[in-house]
Amino acid sequence: MSSPLLELVDIPQRGDARGHLSIAEYGKVLPFVVRRAYWIHGTNHGVSRGFHAHRNLRQMFICLRGGVTLAVSDGERSETFPMSAFGKAVVIGPGLWRVMSDFSADCILMVLADREYDEADYIRNFDEFVIAKCHG
Repeated sequence: MSSPLLELVDIPQRGDARGHLSIAEYGKVLPFVVRRAYWIHGTNHGVSRGFHAHRNLRQMFICLRGGVTLAVSDGERSETFPMSAFGKAVVIGPGLWRVMSDFSADCILMVLADREYDEADYIRNFDEFVIAKCHG
């Protein structure tokens, strides 16, 4: 299931009396080869993160623990998606402004990226982002 701005992906889970296993394989769940992984945790109450877009980067957001709200915008439309552990992963392509907020105290949000870190790929000013989208 997807929305106009977000691609929602089910993470398959298997389990038995020993516990559970969540699986994200390239070509099945992961839509790209992962070049970088990082996770956000220990975020204080009331803190929001993100406030940027990427020119080329694709990312998959997976909430491993707790909950967080992910908001994206293409400069005209906006969507908000509440994420919780063991729910759906969210794939965000380039050209979308993203903000993460409402982190639970125990939230661990893992982000998988299709490229290594490149500061030149970031757009950190929303007005600049909207102008870039209009003149794309």
